[in-house]
Amino acid sequence: MNRLADSRSPYLLQHASNPVDWWPWSPGAFEEARRRDVPVLLSVGYASCHWCHVMARESFEDSEVAAYLNERFVAVKVDREERPDVDAVYMTAVQAATGQGGWPMTVFMTAEGEPFWFGTYLPPRPGHGLPSFRQVLEGVHAAWSERRGEVDGVAARIAADLAGAEREYDAPRPPGADELAAAVRELAEQFDAERGGFGGAPKFPPAMTLEFLLRHHATTGSAEALHMVERTCEAMARGGIYDQLGGGFARYAVDAEWVTPHFEKMLYDNALLARVYTHLWRATGAVWARRIALETADFMVRELRTPQGGFASALDADSELPGGGHEEGAFYTWTRAQLAEALGEGDAVRAAAAFGLTDDAPVLRLPHPAAAPPDDLRARLLAARALRPRPERDDKVVTAWNGLAVAALAEAGACFDRPDLVHAATEAAVLLAELHTDGAGRLVRTSRDGGAGTSRGVLEDYGDAAEGFLALHGVTGDPAWLARAGALLETVLTRFRGPDGALFDTPDDGERLISRPQDPSDGATPSGWTAAAGALLSYAALTGSDRHRAAAETALGIVTPLAGRAPRFIGWGLAVAEAALDGPRQVAVVGPPGDPATALLHLAALRATAPGAVVALGGQGERDGAAPLLDGRTARDGRATAYVCRGFVCELPTSDPAALAGQLGRDA
Repeated sequence: MNRLADSRSPYLLQHASNPVDWWPWSPGAFEEARRRDVPVLLSVGYASCHWCHVMARESFEDSEVAAYLNERFVAVKVDREERPDVDAVYMTAVQAATGQGGWPMTVFMTAEGEPFWFGTYLPPRPGHGLPSFRQVLEGVHAAWSERRGEVDGVAARIAADLAGAEREYDAPRPPGADELAAAVRELAEQFDAERGGFGGAPKFPPAMTLEFLLRHHATTGSAEALHMVERTCEAMARGGIYDQLGGGFARYAVDAEWVTPHFEKMLYDNALLARVYTHLWRATGAVWARRIALETADFMVRELRTPQGGFASALDADSELPGGGHEEGAFYTWTRAQLAEALGEGDAVRAAAAFGLTDDAPVLRLPHPAAAPPDDLRARLLAARALRPRPERDDKVVTAWNGLAVAALAEAGACFDRPDLVHAATEAAVLLAELHTDGAGRLVRTSRDGGAGTSRGVLEDYGDAAEGFLALHGVTGDPAWLARAGALLETVLTRFRGPDGALFDTPDDGERLISRPQDPSDGATPSGWTAAAGALLSYAALTGSDRHRAAAETALGIVTPLAGRAPRFIGWGLAVAEAALDGPRQVAVVGPPGDPATALLHLAALRATAPGAVVALGGQGERDGAAPLLDGRTARDGRATAYVCRGFVCELPTSDPAALAGQLGRDA
């Protein structure tokens, strides 16, 4: 009996009709393995994972393979986005054993959760140096049946190694100017000056590294840092990794030129990149950066927003073909014949030239620098594409990624005078505050169709949700968001923080796995460690809390040894460290609500490039629950007034937006 039908995870539901007798991750699965004395097969993936779909079609839907598997194993299916803690523990083991990782992840373990065999995608027939999935099943069964003592010994050693891998943290000082400059030098060594980005193929959008470089430029005036951002952002925006018709970024490019993407679109990539392009516009005023920021924000709202106001996790890479079957990128790619059918022969030639379409690269891009897509062709092609079968949507709402979306949409909406984006950010934040928060104030990881999931929130959920709430507080002035961020950060300090100041990915009262995951390095998103450090720093600046500031600085100690050695893998940590070094600057804007002068001062504060600047907005008089940053601040002579402080030094109050911008500049 397949037990996935009642799951809220779209990935698990994709496997609910498999002939494999799947269990969700649960005590019952391991009790069953213990009762039958068989090993556990753990299969981990996610709904928009292309090779997960392939392995499912090739092996998990094969009735003969399923019968063999069901008789000799207990099969457990996990959505890595729903249970990142389980994924992290066993991915650590996979990478240590094989030197690489990825999804689908395939692990065999004992009924005690101790792993002894590791792999990723396994084909239905041996090839390319890989055994078939059936061969692996047979080999594991033989080892379990005939060499049980050896298997148990390997499993026990691996489990002991994982359990003993807890980080020893001596809380070094946070990075200073020298370490941050060293990080820029190391990034410059790895920078692809010709094509933008860092390293070779495949190329992933380095959003958090770009955010650090923008902040470093704002602090130091480094032309080199800004050049790396501009070159990379322009190359991505012109490449096939960016959807030239509908906006939004694909997960990564399979080549070094950003031409051919892996076509899945993730909420987290687009939230992070919308924020980067907004901040690049703040720094340079580039019209094209504004366009990409807004198109990406509009893509999120149009294609990922759920009826409850949250944001779905992803769009699949695959979609249906007209004649049946699925193919990666089918929704997005074009042939010359398809262009002609949509536009007519004459305009098809013009479109192929404008979008750089070739037989070898059937992806739309902008080959000419500084070009914008022709609006008439774009609209017609978008209408034609809308008639195609659409990629599936993983409509699971993940707390952490929605926190990133709240921050991005709130800031873009404020900077570009788009109140609809601020409204979308607010609705998503309300969903996190209500549906994703239980009666004890603890977060759940996911929801779907208005129902909360059962998995508890991990550190990145608390850090990113707090980041989103604080950004929304800065844009709206609503003190409720500051209070909610404070409540989440209190849980971080009491449940996720060790006595030495180190942070763990799971709470101290969470489910006991064979090790407690703890990874400070940034991957596709900010790590829970660096996300929490950033939110703690901003909250401290708004409230004056020494406790939160000290916790942030202690957490940032992990960044110091990595800054000059592996800056690409600690980008958000470096961005937070840049903000800590800059203050961060504290801005209080006080004036009558709805007053145009107050709005102009507030906008000047939000558009400032000072790294990590926090903004508190308040009216004159009583301010129930308002940020302590507003304490004692008044509208001087009845006029809207801004107050800027940095460290323990404050500037003169001003009612002039230009003067405020100057106070928040590099030389202030």
